[in-house]
Amino acid sequence: MTKGLVVLICIIIFSGSLNSQTLEVGGFVGTSYYLGELNPAIPYNQTQLAYGGLARYNLNERWAIKFSYYRGKVQGSDATGGVVKNRDLNFKSNINDFSLVAEFNFWEYFTGSKKSYFTPFLFGGISYFTFKSTNFSGAALQPLGTEGQNIGFAGRSPYNRYSFAFPFGFGVKYSINQRLGLTFEWGMRKTFTDYIDDISTTYYLKGEDINPVNAGEIASDPTMSHDAFMQRGDDQTNDWYNYTGVTITYKFDLRSKKGCNNVSWK
Repeated sequence: MTKGLVVLICIIIFSGSLNSQTLEVGGFVGTSYYLGELNPAIPYNQTQLAYGGLARYNLNERWAIKFSYYRGKVQGSDATGGVVKNRDLNFKSNINDFSLVAEFNFWEYFTGSKKSYFTPFLFGGISYFTFKSTNFSGAALQPLGTEGQNIGFAGRSPYNRYSFAFPFGFGVKYSINQRLGLTFEWGMRKTFTDYIDDISTTYYLKGEDINPVNAGEIASDPTMSHDAFMQRGDDQTNDWYNYTGVTITYKFDLRSKKGCNNVSWK
């Protein structure tokens, strides 16, 4: 699937190379939230601030390639979104997202055009992201091995604090004036990790054997009420996260003067 996406992007780039138009550079501000064990089904639960930057290369009036860096905070807890109330688990994390996506405009669109100044669009691509989850007390969770990773319980090893995702979503574009463009976008990230919230498989300790002064042991089971191998999370479903917000971009004209004769910008 990844190879197919790369091929599609290459085809779009080369097919538009003869009519390459503009580069837009700007900023993003909006919100972020996550879906996982501590919030399996509630959009915009515990929404946090997100921001970032982007560069969009407009190939023609229909297609564009966008590279972006977005940073957003996500968090969740059994008290506010989880479905298993006796776990008493929680987390928060900043996510640094680097995405390369292709955008398809439903209608012809140019920033600066008086005719084609508005369009809805779809996008999809690939992301690389990093995260570093802590509990609400501020303790970093991955080094604690809360599911027995540090002792190799059931063959488990520490998980990576980075992964890949498939970003996809929709939005609308609006040309403010000759150089400025405004975009609203809603985008999900389907990730390849189940550990953004530090929860995936089973408990590894018997509750009554937990040492309450051991940070790793108490973080694994704060209620000290479970047995080893009891279900702690759902390892069949990976975590997701979302960015929703607006971007403002400034257009740089990359067209040659000769090429101007082939395109209508009015």
